[in-house]
Amino acid sequence: MSTDTVEHLDRGPRSKNEIAEAVAAAIPAGSYVNLGIGQPTTVANYLTPESGVVLHTENGMLNMGREAVGDEIDPDLINAGKVPVIELPGTAYFHHADSFAMMRGGHLDVCVLGAFQVSEHGDLANWHTGAADAIPAVGGAMDLAIGAKDVFVMMTMFTKSGEPKLVPACSYPLTGVGCVSRIYTDVATVLVGPGGAVVTETFGIGVDALRSRLDLALRVLGDGD
Repeated sequence: MSTDTVEHLDRGPRSKNEIAEAVAAAIPAGSYVNLGIGQPTTVANYLTPESGVVLHTENGMLNMGREAVGDEIDPDLINAGKVPVIELPGTAYFHHADSFAMMRGGHLDVCVLGAFQVSEHGDLANWHTGAADAIPAVGGAMDLAIGAKDVFVMMTMFTKSGEPKLVPACSYPLTGVGCVSRIYTDVATVLVGPGGAVVTETFGIGVDALRSRLDLALRVLGDGD
């Protein structure tokens, strides 16, 4: 069966910066977007003014720019992850409660989050591993996961010990049910949802080799169409 899934076998896995660049390119022009704390904040560095994307931060800023460098750094101008950022023309500031009202009110088109696990059906676990000594860190993740119209996840495909993070069902406490539409990892981009997981691209590994490491029925574009 022919497929549109692309295997990039002449290179290694994607770097974190390459993942961020891929996410930035996938965000629809003119979207209102929240970037989660950690790796997702780097997406801001790859958004162009021509995209018209407006970044929102839960600490009360709209139209945030990229990470600040050198003399641009203002310690009072930070994103939700406490990373110094620049402001773009038309930037607005508001109360923390108003920021959460935007998140909960369905005013965000896309949010980009990290994850401990994502299920093939789009369930998200990213606030707690369930371990007795783990420190829960939900922040605004639940509000974003359910409030945003579309949720992208950035993560490695496997843990340091080699366990898959894309799973049939999450074993960690859930952040949201059926909220994730796609995941961007070092070795693949995968669409997830009610129909299961569909890989669109692989990097440094073939589909068959990736499928053999995942405990789910990973499909390619064209399967079942």
